[in-house]
Amino acid sequence: MALTDDAILAMFREPTSRNKAFDLLVKKYQEQLYWVIRRLVIDHEDTNDLIQNVFIKVWNNLGNFREDSKLFTWLYRIAVNESLGFLSSKRMKLFIPLVDVEKQLSQSLTDDNFFEGNEIQLKLQKALLTLPEKQRAVFNLRYYDEMPYEQMSEVFGTSVGALKASYHLAMKKVEKYLLGN
Repeated sequence: MALTDDAILAMFREPTSRNKAFDLLVKKYQEQLYWVIRRLVIDHEDTNDLIQNVFIKVWNNLGNFREDSKLFTWLYRIAVNESLGFLSSKRMKLFIPLVDVEKQLSQSLTDDNFFEGNEIQLKLQKALLTLPEKQRAVFNLRYYDEMPYEQMSEVFGTSVGALKASYHLAMKKVEKYLLGN
């Protein structure tokens, strides 16, 4: 049976069980966070690098976690921020516009040996790449992870109404792309 977040946090606060608690936390959330990041940055190798960065930040800051939000929400916030920061820095390093980054990610998705989806899933992923990064993150958290808007509000620091509007706009854009209009 998996330990609750509260139990993991209590273990982490004890110096003798800190490493064990962190291992449990990683095992509990690694796959979910991998997919949050992967859906944003597309590339498997970049995702692996970012997941390591996320857990380094978690290790360094978990002792200061104030529990204002759920642990899960805090982890998602770190993963989303790392992903968006990575995409932004990638664009800046290469001095290329967002459209070209999206084309590169789309090609990366097509060439990816780790992508296990069918043709429809590939087309959906390509449609999502046409969305602005934050809108794509909102779409992914709502559509794939079925995250409630209230929890997403904590992740993004944005109002529930703004998130609903962002998701609605994303759905319309994806629908338009998929229908070829």
